[in-house]
Amino acid sequence: MDSLKRFWDSDVAWSWRHSPVAIVASIILFLLLVGSLGANWIAPHDPFDLASINLLDYLLPPAWEADGQSTYLLGTDSQGRDLFSALLYGTRISLLIGFASVALAMVVGIVLGLIAGYAGGRVDALIMRIADIQLSFPAILIALLIDGVARAAVPADMLESIAFPVLVGAIALAGWPQYARTVRGSTMVEKNREYVQAAKVIGVSRSRIMFSHVLPNVMGPVLVLATVHLATAIITEATLSFLGVGVPPTSPSLGTLIRVGNDFLFSGEWWITIFPGAMLVLLVLSVNLLGDWLRDALNPRLN
Repeated sequence: MDSLKRFWDSDVAWSWRHSPVAIVASIILFLLLVGSLGANWIAPHDPFDLASINLLDYLLPPAWEADGQSTYLLGTDSQGRDLFSALLYGTRISLLIGFASVALAMVVGIVLGLIAGYAGGRVDALIMRIADIQLSFPAILIALLIDGVARAAVPADMLESIAFPVLVGAIALAGWPQYARTVRGSTMVEKNREYVQAAKVIGVSRSRIMFSHVLPNVMGPVLVLATVHLATAIITEATLSFLGVGVPPTSPSLGTLIRVGNDFLFSGEWWITIFPGAMLVLLVLSVNLLGDWLRDALNPRLN
């Protein structure tokens, strides 16, 4: 309780309480997290249970329209799946891929950034040149390349089983250079501080200095970058799924739902693509707004 009270009285918590935008964004993101993670209990239907899907209920409009049914609040898709339930499950998949890819990119980028910033010399030059080369290509292109190589190297009957880890790895490998550059810059400053010099004098190993002493002092910018990168990772996943190289249709994310609905957009069934698109916008916008607030809250020049 004492640690919670100290956090509530901290500068970051004070900044959050006095930022209406951050509060609204937090509420929206919290509701989306609760709805997606609790989809098994909140969703009125299971869109992946073929036994519970009635094909005769296909392309039903939202409940407030003339031909809508109260059992399908946001209507149904071409297979008779409840769109509201599919949105909850799809948001969960998008969030899981986003969080997993950001976590993997953080680990790779932080380790390489610490090594480059602390070691310097040829090691620093090698890691940074690799990062510069990768940053010269769009992230979506790198993700498409990695996904394509994985699909070519794996038998067709195993594609669905490896789609999730391949997608996470592709997005993570496209995003690690940003973390590496950020951590490298901060490490180059921190390694000349007195506490690092004192650790060297008493014989502390390099790895312990980097991960026990330097790392906690460079995590502020990394957390801000991770928040912004989460929104980018979700959009990248949605783009890949929209292009048909993301998660399989049997476990659709928001991008897959938008791609499926796009085929019916001009035939009058607008709800199949509009609602997943609106959910994606809400999710990304709330994460971006929180990232902007966190950047300002952790910036000592603005406090």
